[in-house]
Amino acid sequence: MPGQGDDLTRLRIALTAFFALDGFVFAGWVVRIPAIKQQTGASAGSLGLALLGVSAGAVITMTLIGRLCRRYGSHPVTVVCAVLLSLSVTLPPLTHSAPALGAALLLFGAAYGGINVAFNSAAVDLVAALRRPVMPSFHAAFSLGGMIGAGLGGLVAGTLSPTRHLFGLALIGLLVTAVAGRTLLRHDPPVPPDRPSAEPSGTAPRPGGRTRGLVVVFGLVALCTAYGEGAMADWGALHLQQDLAASSGVAAAGYSCFALAMTVGRATGTSLLERLGRARTVIAGGSVAAAGMLLGSLAPSVWAALTGFAVTGLGLANLFPVAVERAGALAGPSGVAVASTLGYGGMLLGPPAIGFMADWFSLPAALTSVAALAAVATVIGVSTRRVMSG
Repeated sequence: MPGQGDDLTRLRIALTAFFALDGFVFAGWVVRIPAIKQQTGASAGSLGLALLGVSAGAVITMTLIGRLCRRYGSHPVTVVCAVLLSLSVTLPPLTHSAPALGAALLLFGAAYGGINVAFNSAAVDLVAALRRPVMPSFHAAFSLGGMIGAGLGGLVAGTLSPTRHLFGLALIGLLVTAVAGRTLLRHDPPVPPDRPSAEPSGTAPRPGGRTRGLVVVFGLVALCTAYGEGAMADWGALHLQQDLAASSGVAAAGYSCFALAMTVGRATGTSLLERLGRARTVIAGGSVAAAGMLLGSLAPSVWAALTGFAVTGLGLANLFPVAVERAGALAGPSGVAVASTLGYGGMLLGPPAIGFMADWFSLPAALTSVAALAAVATVIGVSTRRVMSG
């Protein structure tokens, strides 16, 4: 069809913008948590409870958004959630108590979880229509947006109040949504060449029991990956400083090495998937991540640990995108919702699980659980090789 390739390219650019915006806005909020803690006068414990609002809002919303995508289509749901995300990020700096902050973060988490399901569902349709494994490129945009958002937040933290900073993020978010959202609203989700035109993904029949089981299995791959991301974000720097006597600056670079390697891995993920296929990419990625995290957690020197963190990021980079794409290909938006919910659960589970294990054993021993779950993802890749490559 004349012009169809151009339409798919426009959709890819628009979706990439939404992925980048999501990472940018979320990272911008995260770097202002210390200032908002001081503003609300919250203790560490009450702040922790308030921060659970983000998680609770996301998990509660994800399944609902999957149903809305099936009913109304992933494109308009993505645009609505982007507007809500942009507006809700302005709420935390307006609060002056921990309970109020928790309520504001519940709304922010709902928008964050909603847009993740919606744009991943849209991306699954586009990947199928393009017949190219480009899903990692979208997640690379999310990672890059997060790095830019965190860097910008660090630069303006000393000059802008949280209120002005997050209001600025809201304006940027609404502007990006207005520009990229026009493309999504103008085009229906593309129908893959091997699917009847009368059967778009949003109205696909509900999956059977075997399909639901496979979706959960792919969701477990997402969980294993996100567990590692959460653990690295919360415990990597402490491990470098506490166990390897790194300076605070070098310790802070630990997560940067991991995040940069993950971004590079996702940026090159399409080429890797085209060369190796999904199954071998997951098997190789899980194996590399397991080896990298064993080095990162047990190495006797700072630089060896940093190398291990970077190798772990490269290994984990493409596991989550592949898992979500396979779940969506099998069960549409409902599959994306299940895989995303399990993945987000892994990110929630990681930090406290590492903390408990560190109390029982040691932090280096606790961090080896990241390697263990990466190995689990490898085993899943081996056992589902035929389905994953389908």
